[in-house]
Amino acid sequence: MTEPTQPTPPETPRPKERTDGVRVALPEDAAPERAAAPGHVPRRAAGLQARRRFGGTEAQIRGALRFYMVCAWISGTFLLLLVAEMITRYGLGHDLVAGGTDKLTGATVPLGWQDLEVENLAGGVNISTWILIVHGWFYVVYLISCFRIWTLMRWPFPQLVVMALGGVVPFLSFVVERKIHASTAAELRANPQAAKRY
Repeated sequence: MTEPTQPTPPETPRPKERTDGVRVALPEDAAPERAAAPGHVPRRAAGLQARRRFGGTEAQIRGALRFYMVCAWISGTFLLLLVAEMITRYGLGHDLVAGGTDKLTGATVPLGWQDLEVENLAGGVNISTWILIVHGWFYVVYLISCFRIWTLMRWPFPQLVVMALGGVVPFLSFVVERKIHASTAAELRANPQAAKRY
């Protein structure tokens, strides 16, 4: 009787020498025993995600980010002025007026408070009302800047909602702008070869 033969262990795949003269650096953890069998996908490669895709070029994203940053600061500043205007108008009953005339003395008041009950000033420019108008129109520009960066970065919809709230919640635009700026810069650094839409 012959003894059963032991199966021979599979041969460890060995790297092949290149014949074109190109030198290729091996990973630090490269070893023959770690080489994959033909057709086998390593676990690390199986977990890879698809390449990050932006909605535009890096230059377009950086330009939109600068535009968003400027809009966020202007909108946030006007929002704080608007809050102060609402407190003085509805809490204290006064509006800020430039270039008005005092009704009692007839003197020109370069900058003064108009009492809304007695209307002590005539004429002039109501700065309180202009703060409200400017903030309202600039909020539209701010929303456009939010939409632009959101589209280029291809973020989820809730991100756009948070950015839009920055123009109506005091101080939020400053906080959101810092986070958006940091995350956008980090994503651009982490994906220098990200696929473009073109």
